[in-house]
Amino acid sequence: MFCAALMALHSLVPNTALNIGSLFQTVLPWTGLAVPLLLALAAVRRSRLAAVTVLAPALVWATLFGPALTDKRSAEAPGTTGLTVLGHNVDEANPDPAGTARALARADADVLALVELSEESTPVYARELAATHPHHAVLGGVGLWSRHRLTAVAEVEIMPWTRALRATAETPEGPVAVYAAHLASVRVSGAGFTTARRNEAARKLAAALRAEAAPRVVVLGDFNGTYQDAALAPVTSQLRSAQREAGQGFGFTYPAAFPVVRIDDVLVKGVTPLASWTLPATGSDHRPVAARLRF
Repeated sequence: MFCAALMALHSLVPNTALNIGSLFQTVLPWTGLAVPLLLALAAVRRSRLAAVTVLAPALVWATLFGPALTDKRSAEAPGTTGLTVLGHNVDEANPDPAGTARALARADADVLALVELSEESTPVYARELAATHPHHAVLGGVGLWSRHRLTAVAEVEIMPWTRALRATAETPEGPVAVYAAHLASVRVSGAGFTTARRNEAARKLAAALRAEAAPRVVVLGDFNGTYQDAALAPVTSQLRSAQREAGQGFGFTYPAAFPVVRIDDVLVKGVTPLASWTLPATGSDHRPVAARLRF
């Protein structure tokens, strides 16, 4: 029953000590592993009451995450206008940026948001994506590549150095405000789950989003936290996750070799997600995320 209560009231787990709340919400989908463990303990004790009681955390987990296991993708009606977007932390230590760029080009997205670009890799992406995405803007380690003209390109100040930018994609169906963001990294150490810089970056990004005048907004990037993390509520309370609304499965993105959390996402406002998916691994330690959006 404690396990069931902890799952159900996860948003109330405090961050006062070691940021346990954020850490717990990051791994929240994996709390379902407690159910077979508790069933096994009930079997060892040969307790029918214990076995029946395990229904409580099982039902809570199913309520929280059962919808994620269904296929919520929608077929696109003929003549539908919209946009396909892709976000990827390309990893500045990526040994094959050219191969990563070619894989992203094959994904057939209209707009690409890339974070963790390096001085050495940025010209490689610009060269490899020039034929498919002739419009691009890079500030610091974040960049946008687009099939459509990009205007009003500006830094979004979320950290002392550039980790986010905003531009308007001038699509045939009208303008869309597109953000590429890379919130500060987090670490698990003896000091706990270190999230202070990330949380501050989230608050600054949220302030920029509140001031955003465009009716259509897409935010892509590496949030170094999951949609369930209450510390990211300043951002997530303003936007919807394309994966939660139109994806299938959890869409885990990190680490690329064996993803266990979704810290990369496509967040939207003013558009309707038709589909959301995670792409195969590239040379990065993150997997790319993409979504098809209807205007």
